[in-house]
Amino acid sequence: MNDLWRALRYLRKYWGTTLGAFLSLLIVTATNLFSPQLLRLVIDQGISAQNLSVILLTSLGLLGVAIVRDSFTFTQSYWSERASQGAAYDMRNAIFTRLENLSFSYHDKAQTGQLMTRVTNDVETVRAFTGNGILQLLNAVVMLIGSATILLITNWKLALVALLMIPAILGVFLFFLTKIGPRFRIVQQKLGNLNTVLQENLAGVRVVKAFVREPYEQERYRNANNSLLQENLAVVRVTSLTFPLIFFISNLGTLAVIWLGGEQVIGGSLSIGELVAFTSYLSFLLLPVFILGSTITSLSQSVASAHRVFEIIDTPIEVKDKPDAVILPPTQGSVIFEDVSFRYAGSETLSLTDVSFVAEPGQTVAILGRTGSGKSTIINLIPRFYDVTSGSISIDGYDVRDVTLESLRSQIGIVLQESTLFSGTIRENIAYGRSNASEEEVEEAAKAAQAHDFIIGFPEGYTTIVGERGVGLSGGQRQRIAIARALLHNPSLLILDDSTSAVDAET
Repeated sequence: MNDLWRALRYLRKYWGTTLGAFLSLLIVTATNLFSPQLLRLVIDQGISAQNLSVILLTSLGLLGVAIVRDSFTFTQSYWSERASQGAAYDMRNAIFTRLENLSFSYHDKAQTGQLMTRVTNDVETVRAFTGNGILQLLNAVVMLIGSATILLITNWKLALVALLMIPAILGVFLFFLTKIGPRFRIVQQKLGNLNTVLQENLAGVRVVKAFVREPYEQERYRNANNSLLQENLAVVRVTSLTFPLIFFISNLGTLAVIWLGGEQVIGGSLSIGELVAFTSYLSFLLLPVFILGSTITSLSQSVASAHRVFEIIDTPIEVKDKPDAVILPPTQGSVIFEDVSFRYAGSETLSLTDVSFVAEPGQTVAILGRTGSGKSTIINLIPRFYDVTSGSISIDGYDVRDVTLESLRSQIGIVLQESTLFSGTIRENIAYGRSNASEEEVEEAAKAAQAHDFIIGFPEGYTTIVGERGVGLSGGQRQRIAIARALLHNPSLLILDDSTSAVDAET
């Protein structure tokens, strides 16, 4: 529940619209509670007394109440949605910002499908509750208290009979909540697993087809889908049992009120109009109970989703600036490794052990070794994608842990093994690190990377749209664009991590 309260605090920024929605809710509730009194008046003093003026006035009163109720129902709905959409906007931004700032060690073990589910589905579940569910919950509480009070004032004997069913219904709800809450968290986990399988297959569809693994992947997806289905059915079984039981208890209470109320009408201690008004208030007493039932379902889902959302937001950032970090001045490019050892999170063995070397400005340093020997690890430590386990790395005498990440990485151009390109034009991809670069600078970088010739060969040239992850370009073309991107950055240090594997020898 603490996570859900944290989610509700996102509404504080939109307190004006939230307050407007709440006040509109109170007005709507007040009009609902006032309507049965007009109904009692039109029956007892209008129809029974055959007084047309009373009938006319109360009819106009009912019309006025309906207009007010419907008007404020609109403002309640609009303002609550506006506030919740704003809260969801801020929450999504908070999650994305945290994901962008989390170190490589987090992303190494995180599943993309799970993260996407949390950023989209879980945030939307929380938003739906903060926008509508919380107001429905407040509406139910206010109407429950208001209806119970009016019932006691109208006829306390009948009211006590009606109120006897409330504890029984609440007991059913509490039992339902304890059973269904953990289930919703499992459902969200299963949904994340399904999205992970989908995301992996969409990203690796060429590999799947190349190895004729479509049947295997289809079975894998069906298994994940079936697991989600079974968990959803488990939720349905609980809800299918709960609500009929609640309706049964409610019907018993209503029958008891009609029976005893009918006796009082026959005995002359209660008028027909009062009984009609009483049964109307009884429906207002039961309606909040049913609203609470559906809201508790939404509440359980929101609690599970809020927990998953704040799991990301609360994840500590392992690689970050020290409080006293300094800005790295323009570097000459001297890199010194001193007794550097490194272990990946969760690993019991060191990937690097006591590595020491010096790379002087202007030098070209090649790191050779067999697969898995730690070449990429060395490269990832220089821009502090990870922090060393022991030892130190310095650039121009500055320990990389003592300078700000922005000033460090802004002076390093790096081309990783995987040439990641983004949806957009070729120019936008080359200028990714320097969006204000001129056309001439972009073309010079492309020429230096031997990419200019094939780029101008496209009908749209540098404005050619690159598909997701560089789809539509060959591996060599993607690598050369990635190299051009690093060169345009004009770095003091240029790091190439096996970034010419798909480039021909002449290039």
